[in-house]
Amino acid sequence: MDFEIHRSWDGHPARPEERATVQVERTPDALRVTLDAPWHGDPPPDGPAGSKEALWQYEVVELFVVGPGEQYLELEFGPHGHYLVLKLDGVRRPTAVGLALDYAVERVGDRWRGVARVPLEYLPPGPFTANAFAIHGVGPQRRYLACTPVPGPQPDFHRLQVFPAVDL
Repeated sequence: MDFEIHRSWDGHPARPEERATVQVERTPDALRVTLDAPWHGDPPPDGPAGSKEALWQYEVVELFVVGPGEQYLELEFGPHGHYLVLKLDGVRRPTAVGLALDYAVERVGDRWRGVARVPLEYLPPGPFTANAFAIHGVGPQRRYLACTPVPGPQPDFHRLQVFPAVDL
């Protein structure tokens, strides 16, 4: 399953040089998440690669997988090797933060590619809806991009009701 991040959060076309993709493949025990995104050169988070809280404040690509009753998994991946895994039960109500996973990233020219192995036990029960996002830029240059737009008065990636159904 491929997610093409090709729109702004509210539905306007993204610039071609901003577009990113998230590919999700199910294996017997995990989801393999492969990211391909432009590297914008935003400042990295402090600290070594690995799990990093508040990663959404940096250059990042995100994948949300939602089950019934607003149980969902939020996955965030950065170009410097940082990631964040959150399990939530209700909008913005985390039940687990900073779960571990295998994540490797490489930068090639003006793009970065990441591969993560997400254990299936992290997923909520199905059936699923999902969406993918990208954030980059600093200050007034900050950009919020989406696969499926999440319209509203400001960017809010937790508008779960607009996510399309997916078959994982």
